Amino acid sequence: MVGPLLAAALAAAVLATSFLSGIFGMAGGMILLGVLLLILDVAPAMVLFGVTQFASNGWRAVLWRRHIQWGITAQYALGSVATFGLMKLVAFVPDKATLYIGLGMMPFLVDRLPPSLQPDITRRFAPFLCGCVIMVLQLLAGAAGNVLDVFFQQSQLDRKTIVATKAATQALAHVLRVLYFGSFAVTLHETLPLWVFALAIAVAFTGTSLAAMVLHRMSEANFRRWSKLLIRTVSASYVLYGAWLLAR
Repeated sequence: MVGPLLAAALAAAVLATSFLSGIFGMAGGMILLGVLLLILDVAPAMVLFGVTQFASNGWRAVLWRRHIQWGITAQYALGSVATFGLMKLVAFVPDKATLYIGLGMMPFLVDRLPPSLQPDITRRFAPFLCGCVIMVLQLLAGAAGNVLDVFFQQSQLDRKTIVATKAATQALAHVLRVLYFGSFAVTLHETLPLWVFALAIAVAFTGTSLAAMVLHRMSEANFRRWSKLLIRTVSASYVLYGAWLLAR
């Protein structure tokens, strides 16, 4: 049962995180997922997260559509769909501790790669590989915005192109997430009322629209500096919370 207080908390979380993601194209989703997992079971949390993030990323892609790199998006989509088909056969829902630790460890592990292996979304076949990797992580670790960001941060793309192209790729990814976890939610009778989804979508549109004005005024240097700081802060907190869940 979703009461007024819980609905207000969900709306506040969606507004804040969609605003953050609207500026940096990341981090907001990771924070939102953490909040949803605190108050909901894994399957319904993933479905609500997927619907909300589809709305946020989809609207962000519309706002910045002139900056989308469609070649990258198409290759990414091929990798995502192919991997989704394989993952659907596995049909695995991880526990919360695994979700948090997996989310938190990824950016630190990627940082350990030698320069020659650092991912760059503009390299040949990199978008397809990125789509495969991100889809696995999104279905098993819950989200992978921090890893996706590494592929883009290593490139020479400007901030608007990064945000726009990431939004286009993630809109598709979240549709696949809803299809994947939605089947578990229905089977386990853990579905949420439709008005919760409608509220989340409306608030996501609002936060994304407000963020567009901030991104337009931000410099490239500040965009990259704050992006790295945000992702490492959120990742470290996830590792600590996941370890606490295991210890408990």
